[in-house]
Amino acid sequence: MLVKISIENFKSFDKKEELSMISSSKMQGNKNHRVKIKQTQLLKNAIVYGANASGKSNLVAAFAFIKTVLMEGLPAGSANDFCRNRQDNETRESVFELQFTVGETFYAYGFSAILSQRKITEEWLYELMQDGGAHQLFIREGSNAPALGDNVKLSPAEKSRFSVYSEDFIGQDVQLFLPEMNRGKKYAKNSKLVFFTEAFGWIMNNIIVINPNIGISNTEAYYNDESLDNISKLIQTFDTGVTEIKTKQITIDEMGKMIPAEVVQGIFAHLKTQMRMTNLLSIQMTWRVEGGFFNIRIKENSDPEIATLVLKHDKSGFDFSFSEESDGTRRLFDLIDMLLTDRPDTVFVVDELERSLHPKLTEHFLKLFMEAHEGIRMQMVFTTHEDTIMDQSLFRRDEIWFVERDADNASKIYSLDRFKERYDKKLSKAYLEGRYGAIPVFRQFSFRKGE
Repeated sequence: MLVKISIENFKSFDKKEELSMISSSKMQGNKNHRVKIKQTQLLKNAIVYGANASGKSNLVAAFAFIKTVLMEGLPAGSANDFCRNRQDNETRESVFELQFTVGETFYAYGFSAILSQRKITEEWLYELMQDGGAHQLFIREGSNAPALGDNVKLSPAEKSRFSVYSEDFIGQDVQLFLPEMNRGKKYAKNSKLVFFTEAFGWIMNNIIVINPNIGISNTEAYYNDESLDNISKLIQTFDTGVTEIKTKQITIDEMGKMIPAEVVQGIFAHLKTQMRMTNLLSIQMTWRVEGGFFNIRIKENSDPEIATLVLKHDKSGFDFSFSEESDGTRRLFDLIDMLLTDRPDTVFVVDELERSLHPKLTEHFLKLFMEAHEGIRMQMVFTTHEDTIMDQSLFRRDEIWFVERDADNASKIYSLDRFKERYDKKLSKAYLEGRYGAIPVFRQFSFRKGE
């Protein structure tokens, strides 16, 4: 599970800012919104409010950026992703760190880079202990060879093996070492190096980022008739008019007529990269892009299998394509995997959850999510403007966060828990009145009218 994320010198974030999923010890409400791992209580939700351009989407972008750098190295386009509020930030390190759990083990993984130079300056992985201490698992500083921590005791064979990997990596300024230790490498279950696969696997497979323009998941929900029937019944509860969902096999050429060719090429390039990174002989993924919804399965040395959705409407004998549905209905398909997934220990990071949804649909979705995953290690971090769900019966105060720009135009993250409020306080009213900040501040503008 996600414990916290911290960001420094990235987009609108200047100084170090963090969002924490550790619950407040002084709050007693909605105890089922917490999961206890060892002695730590972790929250299942984080709802992030803020004005337009406050930095909410940049928080989501930080999750996606970490995954991108792990998969591809520092992308060329990241050279301008440092916080451009101050001139000296161009040569200052940008720092990213995730704290998370895999099973009962707590990890802290992070890296720093001078983005303008596309140069990784440091990378680290620690095991966090319950007494507040930490055991270093590996560290990589500058262009030096990555080194294991003193507590990692290897057999002579593994020590020799790691030494080769480490020496081969010297001078890799754009790439991270963690994915390198997963690329084409296998470890025995009792290997002392298994932390490399645990940390990498959790970040790449268990953090699912969904933004308003594209949705990607590795769900199997759209690949068999039984789950399609469940999706049909689930969609009906949202009153969209859709009563049945089926899939239809199509060719790559047909897919290319539905969405731009460069998008098709990007999808298959992403899938092939992921196959290479994860040593898989086959991969399947569901993609939702503007104008299309596709199930894609690729097997080594075989042509890809592609299917798209066909939807039925009540009392209509005609089929409808995904592109013909309303924005709100299409948005629900981005989110439906969140309700059906049976992959525990997943954190969904969603930008603008309420995009194109009626407030009641948003509330209905959130209640279904909590019901579907009650008692399960499943988390959701999402940004929103929807004040009607800022309700203490729906969320704990320590699950509600705000992002606001300060006087220097830098984004700050803070929790509602810092404000002392009665349990009967109407939070949405207080928020819109400006009590918690993170709302738009308007300036005067005078229209000049001619005589």
